[in-house]
Amino acid sequence: MKARVAVFVSGGGTNLQAIIDASLRGEIPSAEIALVASNKSDAYALERAKKHGIKTVVCERLPGEKRDDLECRFLNAVHSARIDLIVLAGFMMILSKNFIASFPGKIINVHPALIPSFCGKGFYGLKVHEAALEKGVKVSGATVHYVNEIPDGGEIIAQKAVDVLDGDTPEILQKRVMEEAEWILFPRAVEMVSKSIIESKEAE
Repeated sequence: MKARVAVFVSGGGTNLQAIIDASLRGEIPSAEIALVASNKSDAYALERAKKHGIKTVVCERLPGEKRDDLECRFLNAVHSARIDLIVLAGFMMILSKNFIASFPGKIINVHPALIPSFCGKGFYGLKVHEAALEKGVKVSGATVHYVNEIPDGGEIIAQKAVDVLDGDTPEILQKRVMEEAEWILFPRAVEMVSKSIIESKEAE
């Protein structure tokens, strides 16, 4: 038995690729990536998924569409694919309390800093690394956490530290955090949570 995973994406999909690569290396035996869902039809992550034969779905916000209706389309896609775990990998949309309540303890996210530093509403992408450099921290990193109704506020699953070096720009630090923390930590967390989901199912 494997946990069926949906990866939600909005952009290039480098974290999705890290999960796919780890899966191909046999490092995520407890999970299969059953769906890649995006709120952007031009997200390159969709191409990465198609290249590996993974089913994709796009739910772009329609003119005048209510947020609840958009989320409903995502939920329908997830239920149709019998998903056990949702992985947010660069998904640029904050999910509502109702959506999260539909998958309690089964949505995880990666954040490019060591929570509780540089996290919460407004801290995403390069903004996180800009804030870290502005503060002058010597160590940054990545955090994988469960998703709850507070942005970046859910229980921490795993963290990995990365040194901040003299001369770092936000772009250089972002790349180092991805390569040395996110791309290593995220697949491991997917395996850890998937294994726990399977064990819970088997114990039922």
